[in-house]
Amino acid sequence: MVDADLTFVIVGGGLAGAKAAETLRSEGFNGRVILICDERDHPYERPPLSKGYLLGKEPRSKVFVHEPAWWAGADVELHLGQVAVAVERADKAVRLGDGTRIRYDKLLLATGAEPRRLDIPGTDLAGVHHLRRLAHAERLRGVLASLGRDNGHLVIAGAGWIGLEVAAAAREYGAEVTVVEPEPTPLHAVLGPEVGQIFTDLHAEHGVRFHFGARLTEIAGQDGMVLAARTDDGEEHPAHDVLAAIGAAPRTALAESAGLDLAAAAEGGGIAVDASLRTSDPDIYAAGDVAAAQHPLFGSRLRVEHWDNALKGGPVAARAMLGRDAGEERVPYFFSDQYDVGLEYSGWAPPGSYDEVVLRGDAPKREFIAFWVRDGRVLAGMNVNVWDVTQDIQHLIRSGAQVDTMALADPSVPLDGLAGSLSG
Repeated sequence: MVDADLTFVIVGGGLAGAKAAETLRSEGFNGRVILICDERDHPYERPPLSKGYLLGKEPRSKVFVHEPAWWAGADVELHLGQVAVAVERADKAVRLGDGTRIRYDKLLLATGAEPRRLDIPGTDLAGVHHLRRLAHAERLRGVLASLGRDNGHLVIAGAGWIGLEVAAAAREYGAEVTVVEPEPTPLHAVLGPEVGQIFTDLHAEHGVRFHFGARLTEIAGQDGMVLAARTDDGEEHPAHDVLAAIGAAPRTALAESAGLDLAAAAEGGGIAVDASLRTSDPDIYAAGDVAAAQHPLFGSRLRVEHWDNALKGGPVAARAMLGRDAGEERVPYFFSDQYDVGLEYSGWAPPGSYDEVVLRGDAPKREFIAFWVRDGRVLAGMNVNVWDVTQDIQHLIRSGAQVDTMALADPSVPLDGLAGSLSG
């Protein structure tokens, strides 16, 4: 049993921090557990913010990891609405914005990421939005409902996952939507042109207008309100509101000021950690969106900004804090819902890493699996409206074995049999 006099501190109230606190208790830690969160809300999950909650299909209570009473019952001390401003490694203390110093024996940084800002004129107008926090989603939900009632226009900068999910939600509310994206297809850096075009067609069928190969250069307004969005090719799009969905940056300020090692920009930035999520300081760990972990499966450092990484990374860090190193070869995973399309993506296939995309199923009907393949080896797979295949896809990725791409593309060849034939 771990000494009851020890204090473990977690900075960050997202899913990774919440799951770390939960795991510490479930693993028998009986010392102090202190969770510091700069938001006033109890720890919550982020996927509903661009999906069910944004659409008004899920109540606010559904976003929270636990009911408020759980935290007191688990004897987890919450410091909500408190900002951690410094990690004083020499004294093993976290200093808060009000001057309070909280001593730790082990520290977990689960500070997440923050939305990247548009560096253009007009971003101070009232109708410019970001989507990262619960308060953002609450505001945006009202905006989308209002735009839908009034046939208003929303311009979205960025055709990544957040941009597309909000575009789908806005259309369901009835708003007019234009998406401005510098790449030639949505999700270009993740899916490439072959599969990205499928999402172009999906959203176009639902009335979304795309402006590819362009960036916003100015948001024009009057009396503090948005009137239009202008692009670098001279186009102007009418707009009542603008959403900046151009990615997120890891919140590394605490780690950087404390002198912890950071990952290179080519590795996604973030706090550099090993497979057990330990930083360059043996008493400090990092998990979730902010952590760039050495990944034994891919032989490189990865920073993954998705729900599954936080869900599983928090417990890994907690067990490592308890001296039970629990690094595992987790295959990166995420999911998305857009209109009547649901998908799950497993693996890692950045631009230039694959030489072929193999499609299995009926892509025009959007019931298919896409595989990103290099030298016959599956790097990543995405199932679209095809279910209960994630484990098989991940087995293909983990195996690292060459596969027959003709069989991979053939729905008559059982996927589980193909994956099973590669085991060992």
